[in-house]
Parts: sequence; structure tokens; C-alpha cells
Amino acid sequence: MKRVLFLCTGNSCRSQMAEAIINARMGDTWQAFSAGTQPTDYVHPNAIRALAEIGIGISGARSKSAEEFHDAAFDLVVTVCDTAAKTVRCGWAEGSAFISAFPIRPKPVERTNKSWRSFVRCATILRLKCRCYYRSTAANS
Repeated sequence: MKRVLFLCTGNSCRSQMAEAIINARMGDTWQAFSAGTQPTDYVHPNAIRALAEIGIGISGARSKSAEEFHDAAFDLVVTVCDTAAKTVRCGWAEGSAFISAFPIRPKPVERTNKSWRSFVRCATILRLKCRCYYRSTAANS
């Protein structure tokens, strides 16, 4: 089984969503984790709600620090925001592919209709990007 780590700044939205999508939709071949370079103390309620809308539950998720995974081995390390891409050391995990091609920026602000739509859009984009990446790696195997 391949292992992937999704990194963002706060680990409250994008990386949490990517972790959950991979584990729910591709868990037979990938095991996903997520962390933040400056983790918050919560997972954003709109991230939880957006995933629930597509049948994925993460109500027990917690925001994690990238330091928790410092010595862990991953096949792939993916940043989902530009800030994390600039912060993370290139030599994060020897032998890991490193991708900073998933920059997605919903604004995790107050619960407004505009904000809610940005979380739903984020979940949709992450699902598509993960699916495309998975298919390209499966085709090259």
C-alpha cells in the first residue's frame, strides 16, 4: 500500500479533505495522512460538512502538526497551499515524490453561502485531482 501525506498551513480544511477523500475512495491502494506547518486546534466545520455531503465522515478528525510525521516514510508528499509549499523542506522524506501542484484556496471564514460554496468547490477539485493522479500512476505501473 502506498502512503501519501497532504500538507497545508493550518490542517483545518484542504489537507483534511484530501486525506479523507483518498482514504474513503482509494483506501484499497493508498493510505493518506494530513498535517499542517502551523496547525490550528480544529477542523473547519465547513470542511466536515462539505465532505458529509459526498458521504465522507471526518467528525473525529483533528488538526495535526507536520512534525508528527517528520520521521515517517511516504511515497508521496503533496502540498495543497502555496504557503506550505514554501515552508516545507525539499528533503522532507527521502525517496518520496514531492508535488506542490494542488494549490487550492477556499477561504475558511464565517459560515456564509459564499464561504460554504468555496468548501464544496474545494472538495470537488480535490476529488478530481486525486482521481486524475491515481489514474495516471495506475496507468504507469
